[in-house]
Amino acid sequence: MLNLIITGVGGQGTVLLSRLIGQAALDKGFDIRGSETIGMAQRGGSVVSHVRIGADIHAPLIPPRGAGLIVAFEPGEAVRALPFLATDGAMVVFDRPVNAVTSTLGGGAYDAAAMLAYLRARVCRLTVVDGARAMAACGGAKAINVALLGVAAAGGLLPFDCAEAEQALRARIPARLLDMNLRALAFGAALAAEGNAR
Repeated sequence: MLNLIITGVGGQGTVLLSRLIGQAALDKGFDIRGSETIGMAQRGGSVVSHVRIGADIHAPLIPPRGAGLIVAFEPGEAVRALPFLATDGAMVVFDRPVNAVTSTLGGGAYDAAAMLAYLRARVCRLTVVDGARAMAACGGAKAINVALLGVAAAGGLLPFDCAEAEQALRARIPARLLDMNLRALAFGAALAAEGNAR
C-alpha cells in the first residue's frame, strides 16, 4: 500500500495531480481512496490531497506519520505537511515559494531557503526540484504538477512507471495541452534519472 500526500497552493494543480495518480493506479488494478482539503484555495490558500493506493482501503485520510510519499508544490507547504511523513518516507519538493494566504497572514514573505534547509535536515529521501530549470523545460508553471509526477514515477516512488503515467495523461489531459504535459513528464523522469535527491 502507498499513502501519498500532495500539497500546494490553490491553482498549482494539486487536485489534477491526485486525479492523474489515481487514474494510473486504477489502470493497474489497485484500489484507491482520496480526499482533498481545499479551504481557501481559490484565494491562494493551502490545498492538501490524501491519496491511498493498495487493496482493501476503507478510509481516505492518512494519519500522522502514515505517508510514504509527500509531493509538495512549494517549500512552506512541504514543511506544513512534514508531520504526515513516515520515518522512512520520501518527499519531492518544488523549490519555488508561493506566498499563500496562510503563510502571509502575519505579513511579509517567508524564507524559502530556510524551509528547504529545515527539510534537508529532517528528510532522508528528499528530492528538491529546481524551479528555474523546471519552468524553462516545462514552458512555465502550468505543467509543474506533471513534472513532479515524472520525478516520482521514474524514481520508483509510485506503484507505476512513467509509461503508465503517460497513459493516464492521455486519458485525462485535453489534446491541446497534451504535448506540454508530455514534455513535463519527460523532464521529471530525466531529473529522477540524474539522482537529483539533495
